[in-house]
Amino acid sequence: MDERTGLPVVGMIGAGQLARMTHQAAIPLGQSLRLLAERADDGAALVAADVVVGDYRDPDVLRAFARGCDVVTFDHEHVPNDLIRALEADAVRVHPRASALRFAQDKRAMRERLTGLGVPCPRWAPVTSAEDVARFADDTGWPVVLKTARGGYDGKGVWVVADADEAAKIVALDAEFLVEEHVGIVRELAAVVARSPFGQGAAWPVVETVQRQGICVEVIAPAPDLDEEQAEEAQSLALRIAAELGVTGVLAVELFETADGLLVNELAMRPHNSAHWTIEGSRTSQFEQHLRAVLDYPLGDTTPTARVTVMANLLGGPEDVVPKGIDERVHHCMARWPDVKIHLYGKQFRPGRKVGHVTALGNDVATVRGRAASAAAYLMNGDTAS
Repeated sequence: MDERTGLPVVGMIGAGQLARMTHQAAIPLGQSLRLLAERADDGAALVAADVVVGDYRDPDVLRAFARGCDVVTFDHEHVPNDLIRALEADAVRVHPRASALRFAQDKRAMRERLTGLGVPCPRWAPVTSAEDVARFADDTGWPVVLKTARGGYDGKGVWVVADADEAAKIVALDAEFLVEEHVGIVRELAAVVARSPFGQGAAWPVVETVQRQGICVEVIAPAPDLDEEQAEEAQSLALRIAAELGVTGVLAVELFETADGLLVNELAMRPHNSAHWTIEGSRTSQFEQHLRAVLDYPLGDTTPTARVTVMANLLGGPEDVVPKGIDERVHHCMARWPDVKIHLYGKQFRPGRKVGHVTALGNDVATVRGRAASAAAYLMNGDTAS
């Protein structure tokens, strides 16, 4: 408990953009967010007052960080599960708990659990050799999708392979793999929900996520032309998964929409890029909701504030440099699109890295998408999207 405010202290392991935006959400609640950062110049470490710099893989660092925290949560899923269990054994309140988080850390464990629950997923199998992959492809056909069981994100650790020779090069890497069928998809969706330790759940509208080279570049809320029955199915499925796995906090369920229905692709148990739009586009943002959930407070209203909200990610360019004249671009962007909200994360620029996002709201999908895309393109390239 923070003696100055009498309010609980939330510790967040990780200090990237998710922690930065969670810190912003904590301020009006009067809460104190304590961060464990890898580097002093991590995006959230630049703006928060209570920052510990240390290695999240060091059990002594984790124990010391957790002292004085009323609850510990995460802005990434890379903390070794056994270290989370050790914190819990020390009576530290951790949300989500290790028993739930393992299903976001280990894709094989996730597939086994979801398959056992009867949740619709792509066909899959664990593999250790190119022969295993070829046998799987005999049933599904080529190409197939190879994934590392742990550690992949934003297209990393995922390969679409066309034949056994290509598969052999990948499974020779030092990693544990699973193979999945290459699903014919209509589009990608995300159902983001929150669940408290008490068991209360809340869901935002299902969104469409637009991917480019495995990285999300745009989110449209709600997903355009999604059948109401299918939208409710996706929300109910996400809430069911949260309950069955014992998730506490925000859960993002990434989905494939196919001609035959919905399939679960991935899970994330933390605030997620597909729900950044909720900062302006919902009565309660995912970041405030995550804080409410891990503190076991009543969850907030998720009603949208506009008919359409579009979030466009700002991605680092071809070189590790800050775009020339970024301050001037921010100035002109605000003048040209005064309704568009800009979020810069204070991160170093790297090719393909998410360094910020913009959000636009309105009534017409095409118009709102155009404003968000043009503002994002201007900020990063000095030009508007065509």
